[in-house]
Amino acid sequence: MARRAGKVWIESLIRCAMVLTFVLATACSTKVVEPESTTRNPMPLRDINEVLEEHDEQLMAIPGVVGVYVGLLEDDQTLCLKVMVVKKTAELERTIPKSLEGHPVVVEETGVIRPLEDR
Repeated sequence: MARRAGKVWIESLIRCAMVLTFVLATACSTKVVEPESTTRNPMPLRDINEVLEEHDEQLMAIPGVVGVYVGLLEDDQTLCLKVMVVKKTAELERTIPKSLEGHPVVVEETGVIRPLEDR
């Protein structure tokens, strides 16, 4: 009788160990994936016009930048900050941030911009 009780106890212990192993293996293999929008560009906290007003002087101080404005991405729906540059270079691409406060930033080559002459 004692052997039977010992055998039942060992079988119960083995079942518990198997269940615990399964639960741990499942939990360890589950990877939490965040949506791309939160990992690439966090949700903007402020209005894009406020962000532009806050950062326009900083962007205009970068050599080669000739203007900044609020525009649209190629989807014609998503607002972004457009940075106009005389010539798009690798150095400017590295210097100008890809996003500001969650808003995408697009570098646009426009050439030199001059004021219109009086007519």
